[in-house]
Amino acid sequence: MKTVVVVGGGITGLCTMHYLKNKMHEQNVEARLILIEKNAYLGGKIHSEYDKGFIMETGADSIVARHPGVLELIKELNFESELVYNETGISYIHTNNELHAIPAGSTFGIPMSVESLMSSTLISEEGKKRALQDLEIPNTKFTKESSIGTFLEYFLGEEIVRKQIAPVLAGVYSGDLYQLSLASTLPYLVDYKNNYGSIIKGFEAHREQFEKAANKKFISFRPGLSALINRLEEQLPEVEFMKNTVTKQVLKKGDQYEVVLEDETILADIVVLAVPNETVRHVIQDDSLEEQLKKFTTASTLTMYVGFEVPDDILPADGTGFIVSHNSDLVCNASTWTSRKWKHTSAEGNLLVRLFYKDINLHYEELAAMSDEELTKVALEDIRLSLGVEADPTVINVTKWIDQMPRYDLAHNEALSKVIQQLATDYPNVLLAGCAYFGVGIGACIQNGKKTAEHIISRIM
Repeated sequence: MKTVVVVGGGITGLCTMHYLKNKMHEQNVEARLILIEKNAYLGGKIHSEYDKGFIMETGADSIVARHPGVLELIKELNFESELVYNETGISYIHTNNELHAIPAGSTFGIPMSVESLMSSTLISEEGKKRALQDLEIPNTKFTKESSIGTFLEYFLGEEIVRKQIAPVLAGVYSGDLYQLSLASTLPYLVDYKNNYGSIIKGFEAHREQFEKAANKKFISFRPGLSALINRLEEQLPEVEFMKNTVTKQVLKKGDQYEVVLEDETILADIVVLAVPNETVRHVIQDDSLEEQLKKFTTASTLTMYVGFEVPDDILPADGTGFIVSHNSDLVCNASTWTSRKWKHTSAEGNLLVRLFYKDINLHYEELAAMSDEELTKVALEDIRLSLGVEADPTVINVTKWIDQMPRYDLAHNEALSKVIQQLATDYPNVLLAGCAYFGVGIGACIQNGKKTAEHIISRIM
């Protein structure tokens, strides 16, 4: 009987096991299944914490509902009764110490119509005229491997990119737009430009699907996102879970692999590494792979939840949060008004705010060196300046994700292709998986887990 070891108990590793179990039952195949996780809990960047009636997601706070496979997985787990959808509302950009609504009819800050462009209070009349040149300038040089920042600035102009688009996209993809490729972010923009002669016209032609998707587009669960992790674990009695267990090395041994742990070694036929790139570099100590593995880059972020015994209704009507642009006295990069966006996170209807401090922040090095108490003072001042709240907090939760957020820069796709090719040659049946390589977001991880399971079943039949 074959042995399959998955290293990493995040959503990708768990979904790999979930879909592999299903395929084994369908094909009447037997195998020993082992999942190894260094933490005491499963979930990785999905982890809910609870305090004084608040639910706080220390990593991801939601799932994009429209992503392929998301709702399908939830139905398979018979977990639909626990679903909650986000409250829709206005997202803002904080600039010049004021909140400006991100224009209606825009996606990632990119206008989907001329009307949306003209309604913006974030850019000047001159900036709007420049953005209209998108309707006339042809694409003669950009491909999906081009920088998304350079692409957008060329057609829409520097002002709208800097003031309206970059704050939104940088928040999603955790990086400098000029170092991120279209392929790893919004590849369809090139198709829109080529097929419709204009980014704006391309969005306009697909506007209905974007507007439909924007309505209640994020999901979570009444007990918090960790409930999904717990449900997956419950549905996997066939899997041997080894928590609080560090994987030290993976060594090739003939046609098999030794998975070296602190106290034992497991002989495996197939090994899935659903872990950060740095962990892959550590467990496969191979100089020939190192040249490509070191090309993958990461970002860091500090996140803070602050809860108050103050009613949530002090927030701006219909607002769900803001992104910070230029000319702001705020230190944070963004803030989600969690108790407004996710009603289930505040049992008493009190105010719960989440703030983000990313490594693109000019003050990041100083912030990263601060104690939790010092960070709390910074956060409270940001809340006071943005919302006028001066009450003492009842809950503080600080999480530091240092070099843990994958950054899909221009070198990513080429490096990934070369690593996969070399693994297939030198380490057949060692598979990479997870957000470090195959897409950010929980939906992408679910799909990657499903594809990884398909690769495994074809090798153990």
